[in-house]
Amino acid sequence: MITLTPGDVLPEDGAAGTLVGRVWLPQAGGPAVVAVRNDGVFDVSAQFPTVSALCEQQDPAAALRETRGERIGDFDAILANTPPDGRNGQKPHLLAPVDLQVLKAAGVTFAISMLERVIEERARGNPASAEAIRKEVVSLVGDDFSKLKPGSSEAMKLKQVLIEQNAWSQYLEVGIGPDAEVFTKAPTLSSVGTGMDAGLHPKSTWNNPEPEVVLVVSSGGKIVGAALGNDVNLRDFEGRSALLLSKAKDNNASCAIGPLLRLFDDTFSLDDVRKMDVGLTVKGADGFVLEGHSSIGKISRDPTDLVAQTIGPVHQYPDGFALFLGTMFAPVKDRDAPGQGFTHKRDDIVTIAAPELGKLVNRMRNSDECEPWTFGVGALMKNLARRKVL
Repeated sequence: MITLTPGDVLPEDGAAGTLVGRVWLPQAGGPAVVAVRNDGVFDVSAQFPTVSALCEQQDPAAALRETRGERIGDFDAILANTPPDGRNGQKPHLLAPVDLQVLKAAGVTFAISMLERVIEERARGNPASAEAIRKEVVSLVGDDFSKLKPGSSEAMKLKQVLIEQNAWSQYLEVGIGPDAEVFTKAPTLSSVGTGMDAGLHPKSTWNNPEPEVVLVVSSGGKIVGAALGNDVNLRDFEGRSALLLSKAKDNNASCAIGPLLRLFDDTFSLDDVRKMDVGLTVKGADGFVLEGHSSIGKISRDPTDLVAQTIGPVHQYPDGFALFLGTMFAPVKDRDAPGQGFTHKRDDIVTIAAPELGKLVNRMRNSDECEPWTFGVGALMKNLARRKVL
């Protein structure tokens, strides 16, 4: 069971930044866009019925600061009522801080995760084969591509060498080639927030969390803020075939974003994201503890490049999008038998943290055990219209 307090999830500077969230209001039968401030949580839906609409403002942070809104409660009470166990359905609880934005993700953006994807591909979803293949791959290509710019002439020369050695992979193509891997992570409105259960496909036996920064981008391609994310991944499904990527990535509750969206203002900027270290802790009911981190400073492609490859003349997002930046974290610590690596077990508590963004905390369950996703775009539009906030 997850128990959360504001100190568990807020950024180190508390509510000093411009923090946006979404809260389920039982009396309204739907979600509210809220500003989280030192003196409480304020419903600003009358001015901004969706987070997407707020992010379309010329200066979203300034627009939110100028909007007082209606106070709906204390953040600690709303947060405490968010985990599914023991939730009072008559009181508000926290949701993921994005709504109409398309949920996108960039993959293979760090050298170490690129190597792990190559290993997954060669292991065909079998964790027992991974360690031997890992040694083989490292002997051929090394383990540090951090200084190699994707798409550069040096990268293309390396590509040719690897092809000649029969070591080329589709994952190396998107890792050091000119085109980034950007895919749709999950349907709009389907992400879960902090304190909620995150889902794993019940047939998966080799899977892992992926601690990431999630950029929120307007319809015009402007990056307006960031949150934390868990791009839950099924290594066995994706390893069997790249064509199973959608099944590996998109399942009920498999996309976690939160705890809040921090908008860019004079306290927080894209440069802060570029320097950010994202920590990960997994604690199991069996006493197992896994720790790791991902340093955005080691990313192979700048966040602005990933955004530019997502939106433009060939693809538009009228309601904006949220973009997972990828991770350098690749779990290789054995959990059970030697050589079997890491995989989740039921009730694992996953905490993804960064001082500037707070903590995203989720309990792992099979997707068919998590709360079903029933409130889609149609339901949202009907609800907002009934409340006369559109």
